[in-house]
Amino acid sequence: MDREKNRAVRRALTAAFPYTLPICAGFLFLGMTYGVLMRTNGFSVWYPLLMSLTIFAGSAEFVAAEMLCGAFAPLQALAVTLLLNARHLFYGLAMLDKYKGTGPKKAYLIFGLCDESFSINCTAKIPPDADRGWFYFFVTLLNHIYWVTGATLGGLFGAFVRFNTEGLDFVMTAMFVVIFLEQWQKDRQHISALAGLGISALCLLVFGSDSFILPAMLGILAALALLRRPLSKGGGAV
Repeated sequence: MDREKNRAVRRALTAAFPYTLPICAGFLFLGMTYGVLMRTNGFSVWYPLLMSLTIFAGSAEFVAAEMLCGAFAPLQALAVTLLLNARHLFYGLAMLDKYKGTGPKKAYLIFGLCDESFSINCTAKIPPDADRGWFYFFVTLLNHIYWVTGATLGGLFGAFVRFNTEGLDFVMTAMFVVIFLEQWQKDRQHISALAGLGISALCLLVFGSDSFILPAMLGILAALALLRRPLSKGGGAV
């Protein structure tokens, strides 16, 4: 019995690894960008290493890099982080059934639920001879390893960077644009995407470029909560 279980676990790893290879390329580059950004802002290599290991939220880590260089504002940092990652509330609801019965691994699966792990675990075809819970676990773990490795390498190499790194953090904006375009192509209807764009544009006009992010994300969160049921019935992703 133990031999069969071990075989199912190994099969889960070999099945999960190919799914994560495209994520590896992206995470290594983005992680290195984050690590370089932290070093050029005056932080030691331990900061990107420990932050990528314990936070594992790329967008929040890039924002934290800027906040750590500014005035001490813990409530603002808390609000921005919560709203910036509010989409994980919907990710978590969508994965309730899939993560059921995964045992002690569930705590790590919840912690490591990022955009890319959600996308793979939500859509991947798991081989019948592979353990389902371990497949989810290895997808999450491998993606986590890629991000920590990239951030650490960036932190190490960042000490030798001598060129102007202004605008380097724009890589996160580019990444979200690519994710948005991919989701636009996959979805049959674009109500949630158009709602997000409309609310963001409205808040930009009302609050200005320096203050529109928080009200825009609150508005998007409220809109998605209201639209979740009709979108689910219509087959569209939220």
